[in-house]
Amino acid sequence: MQEKRLASASRLGILGGTFDPIHFGHLAIAEEARLRYALDAVLFIPAGEPPHKPAEQAPAEQRYLMTALATADHPDFFVSRMEIDRIGPSYTLETLQELADRYPRAARYFIIGADAALDFPAWREPRAIAGLATIIAATRPGFDLANLFALWSDHDLPRPEIMPAPGLDISATLVRNRARAGEPLRYLTPDPVARYIDKTRIYRDASGAG
Repeated sequence: MQEKRLASASRLGILGGTFDPIHFGHLAIAEEARLRYALDAVLFIPAGEPPHKPAEQAPAEQRYLMTALATADHPDFFVSRMEIDRIGPSYTLETLQELADRYPRAARYFIIGADAALDFPAWREPRAIAGLATIIAATRPGFDLANLFALWSDHDLPRPEIMPAPGLDISATLVRNRARAGEPLRYLTPDPVARYIDKTRIYRDASGAG
């Protein structure tokens, strides 16, 4: 069912990240992009080995499962294992190239947050990434767009689509810290994810992510 829906999509949103764990901030951005850009589907892609993130994170399989739990009740949200199953670091360029080959009829929209937008010029081959997808930069209130545009221009990158993000001040760090302290996660992440975190204690045990 998922593959059939993705193959038939003419406008495909792509949201990557460690999702350690996924929270309502991620979901709100994905939904805003779906509505604003008339996306047929949004594909969440948990990273396997993020090249710019510390190794101390929840295992990839658990991050994938939490992402699947969080998106299960949305008919247009889907989750891919492509980066988790890939050997070695997860690079966006390789992911978008694979998606272009797999779904050639779909226009691709790559969704990133404000912080990632500022880091984007330092990613591997950012111009090639911009050539494979329209970049949607989800910005927060007070974000300095002039600085973003100047930075991308200095690196000869096309100006991204700017999408004001819903005002949810939630981060994965906040969720992990509350989970580690045994505090409730309601209204921070979907209930199935909160229950999974509580049951598995992935952020509380010594072997869990920090």
